[in-house]
Amino acid sequence: MITKIDWYILRKLIGTFIYSLMIFLLISVVIDVTEKVDDFMKNHLSLREIVVDYYFGFIPHILALLFPLFIFLSVIFFTSKMAYRSEIIAILSSGVSFARFLRAYWIGAFLFGGVLWLANFWVVPNANRIRTSFENKYLHNHEDQRSQYNKLLRIDSFAYVSFGTYDPNYKTGSSFELFTVDKQQMTSKLKADRISWDTATQKWKLDFISFRTMNGLKETWVSKQDTLLKIPLVPKDLIEEKNLQEAMTTPDLRRYIAREEIRGSEGLNTYRVEYYRRTASAFAVVILTLIGGIIAAKKVRGGSGLHLALGIVISASYIIFLQFATVFSVKADLNPLLAVWIPNIIFGGVALYLYKKAPK
Repeated sequence: MITKIDWYILRKLIGTFIYSLMIFLLISVVIDVTEKVDDFMKNHLSLREIVVDYYFGFIPHILALLFPLFIFLSVIFFTSKMAYRSEIIAILSSGVSFARFLRAYWIGAFLFGGVLWLANFWVVPNANRIRTSFENKYLHNHEDQRSQYNKLLRIDSFAYVSFGTYDPNYKTGSSFELFTVDKQQMTSKLKADRISWDTATQKWKLDFISFRTMNGLKETWVSKQDTLLKIPLVPKDLIEEKNLQEAMTTPDLRRYIAREEIRGSEGLNTYRVEYYRRTASAFAVVILTLIGGIIAAKKVRGGSGLHLALGIVISASYIIFLQFATVFSVKADLNPLLAVWIPNIIFGGVALYLYKKAPK
């Protein structure tokens, strides 16, 4: 059962978190406006455009980024205040066990962890789409996409395409090839000197084509001047966008990874890390909440200042571990699932150790 003590701790947790969050958001927005005010004025943006088209996406992004750490610092702050006023000593002296005392922290941790988990799946990606669209349109210097050379893609289970060159700005390419493979044997090969995207028909237009089919020792060959070709490949699939994974909802991200794995694309660890991180960060809320509650429950001479200093050190350590693991996954091919869970595994062990050492 949830008792008055649990409600008291939960109200403290929620109130402290919301209060600290509002202060942080205000500071973040003021700093961001200061940095971007020249760009806003240069593009003659109205207040509505700035708020609706940018900050409606910026605020959820920054909240989700630091959500676990702010929960952690909020727990340390209000718990250390309770310890300083000897409230925790009174609770434990009344016969309440330390494990029972932590029940409210468990409830709050899973509550906030669930909120972050749901937000990471749908709300934050949609907010990132708003933010990145605004930044690409108004804030970033637009540079033409670079031409790509010798690009090879797998478009389904049996078909591959290759481009000698491809210009994403004009949606045109040269030395195009489409070939199908069945049981390690090439069954057909289509070659075109030039390829371009036809926006009217939503198909690829091919010029100066030759088409070969192979069936054992039998082979046929035909040539055409031009034709339209519809394949599961569109120009946006050939554009290399930065931070694309952040603007995808989790179902979209899952489908994108599966599709690109079929195509044999490289550099997918960035997307896998983002996919696994959305769940791992929710569990980080639970782990860091328990660590904060256990650390700050002990009354010390330094008071809240010492607890907050220790909390900042632990927060910085968590971020460092996460960044190192992420870099090793993207650059050194460390398993993405392991990479995002390494900080949780380490700090989960820290939480268990602190709980065993805590006075009961």
